[in-house]
Amino acid sequence: MEAGAVIAVVAAALIAAALTIVLVKMVDRLRRKDAESEARQILDKAEQDAAQRRKEAELEIKERSIQAKAEADRELSKSRQEIHERERVLDKRHDTVEQQFEQLRRQEKMVENTQRKLAEKIEDTNRRNEELSNLLDLQRQTLHALSGLSKEQATRQLLETLENDLRHEAGQIIQRHEKKMAEVCESKSRDILLTSIQRYASAHTGETTTSTVDIPSDEMKGRIIGREGRNIRAFEKATGVDVIIDDTPGVVIVSGFDPVRREVARMALNKLIADGRIHPARIEEIVAETTNEMERHIQKHGEEAGQEADVPGLHPKIIHLLGRLRFRTSYSQNVLRHSIEVAFLAGMIAEEIGLDGTLARRCGLLHDIGKAADHEAEGGHPKIGAELLKRYGEGPDVVHAALGHHDDIRIDHPYTVAVAAADAISASRPGARRETLDRYIKRMEELERIATSFEGVEQAFAIQAGRELRVIASARDTTDASAAKIAHDIAQAFEQQLTYPGEIKVTVLREMRITEIAR
Repeated sequence: MEAGAVIAVVAAALIAAALTIVLVKMVDRLRRKDAESEARQILDKAEQDAAQRRKEAELEIKERSIQAKAEADRELSKSRQEIHERERVLDKRHDTVEQQFEQLRRQEKMVENTQRKLAEKIEDTNRRNEELSNLLDLQRQTLHALSGLSKEQATRQLLETLENDLRHEAGQIIQRHEKKMAEVCESKSRDILLTSIQRYASAHTGETTTSTVDIPSDEMKGRIIGREGRNIRAFEKATGVDVIIDDTPGVVIVSGFDPVRREVARMALNKLIADGRIHPARIEEIVAETTNEMERHIQKHGEEAGQEADVPGLHPKIIHLLGRLRFRTSYSQNVLRHSIEVAFLAGMIAEEIGLDGTLARRCGLLHDIGKAADHEAEGGHPKIGAELLKRYGEGPDVVHAALGHHDDIRIDHPYTVAVAAADAISASRPGARRETLDRYIKRMEELERIATSFEGVEQAFAIQAGRELRVIASARDTTDASAAKIAHDIAQAFEQQLTYPGEIKVTVLREMRITEIAR
């Protein structure tokens, strides 16, 4: 019974499997039919779409062909219009060429007529030239016969006459232009100098430098001298100056060649008098202290001078030398103030003529730097100053300005000329330099004495504060040429024998006076 059940189960399973297989085949067949049907639908739809697109493409192609045809028609119309325009321009040009060609034919006819007339005139001219040549030959032969000169001699004489005339005319032209240029240059230079002086317009730089020390009483003179003169000897040894104590009440005179030492001595003596303790040890202490103070003052004065003149970048040694000029005078004019004034004037003059004003101010400020050391070295202050400036790295323009501002050498630099002019302005303007009355009178007498020592000079008069000398020469003993030589010799004698500020003009007057009396 169990076996039958198993068989029944197996049979049922087999039947179920067979049914399942049959069912699967039926479902697969149905699916296949559905797929074929769907594929046919898809194909039909694709064919319809293709047909639709083909129709649309055909329509688009037709539209584009119509547009292309229209565009081609427009291009063709445009090309035809351009061709017509070009034909019109060509026709116009052709007409113009025809007209020009016609004008050219007419001009050719005119040229032919002109050439024919010109040939006739040339032939007539040649005929006349030949006649003229014959006449000239005849005249030349007649002239040679009358003058007795050959052709070469007459030509040479004519050329010499023409050369002399041309030389005379050229000399007159040159003199006229030189005179005109001299007037223009003098006017321009006068304007430049006046403008520079007016722009600067500083106060007078003249000073009266006296090395005198006031004392409260004559008793102080004895204290300054000390027992057996030990105080005054110690003071003179420490300062390097001479102390003059005479009968003048209330004054002690300090004398020394070095202005810095003299100023140190004056300051130290004032301190000793104010302190009251005067003995050798205190003297040495005060002098050493004053010397250090003076060095600081010198450096300060040099720095202030560079700042005032707007000249930067100076070497420390040059600044120190500038400060020393504060205690140096020339004809009672303070040299440092004079240098600053020259710096400003040279800068203005340089700017007026198109040069570098900064470099000109530097040249002007340092042009007298040699005066700060001329007592320590041999030679004049221009040479000493040039050597110092070259040693401390200044440029060739600055060195040459220091060396040549007194016209001692040939001037190769324009800045030297500007500095020389500014130096003359600063030294010669009113109030810049002063002299004592005795020295002034002595200088006037010396000028007149030198002038009257020359042969042929009758009288001499110093005028313009000694800046001009009028010399009366004998008309019988001198000639115009010898009068000119007398003026030159007197000027040379002044340069060799005298020392004076600025320049001296020598004017020699020579005249003949004849007097008759009618009775």
